Amino acid sequence: MNHDFVERNLPAMIVLIIVAISFGFLVEIVPLFFSKDTNTPITGLKPYTALQLEGRDIYIREGCNVCHSQMIRPFRAETERYGHYSVAGESVYEHPFLWGSKRTGPDLARVGGRYSNDWHKAHLYNPRDVVPESNMPAFPWLFEQFVDPSVTGKKMEALRSVGVPYTDEDIAGAADALIVNGQPVREIDALVAYLQNLGLLLTYKR
Repeated sequence: MNHDFVERNLPAMIVLIIVAISFGFLVEIVPLFFSKDTNTPITGLKPYTALQLEGRDIYIREGCNVCHSQMIRPFRAETERYGHYSVAGESVYEHPFLWGSKRTGPDLARVGGRYSNDWHKAHLYNPRDVVPESNMPAFPWLFEQFVDPSVTGKKMEALRSVGVPYTDEDIAGAADALIVNGQPVREIDALVAYLQNLGLLLTYKR
């Protein structure tokens, strides 16, 4: 086909662009659906608990993933700062995944266990109390709002339908796991539980 004809014929160019993109998708993306590296959970990976699952949904609702990525690239500058680079097997149970690419704040892929629960709570209540130069917004309402235990089991059922291995016992006990002293847990406690679980399975041996 003449190159000049393609450049002057918009329908033909559109068709050829679609063909090129489709071919690239077939070559680059489709094989990943069947790759062991992308479909096999890393050793020790477990589905989120009821509390962590609710915390993850709060993390998404509040837009934390807009400013914080969860994907450490295999470059020394990143692994020195954040820890072991991210691998696909860590995200097998993630729906949707929260890798991200924008870092207004630091990457959180390995933040679990780096700070105490009290530090996280102080940071979320007013970030500048612990990081004076921070431009992160405060989230004081998380200390006043409570999770809704009635929907957690349904979330687990939906996730099980796409391959997350929740058991009948997990689903049946989800609501009770979110009740403490007769009332639902606070949203701040759920969010901190989620953050403290991030990236614990892969670490460099020093």
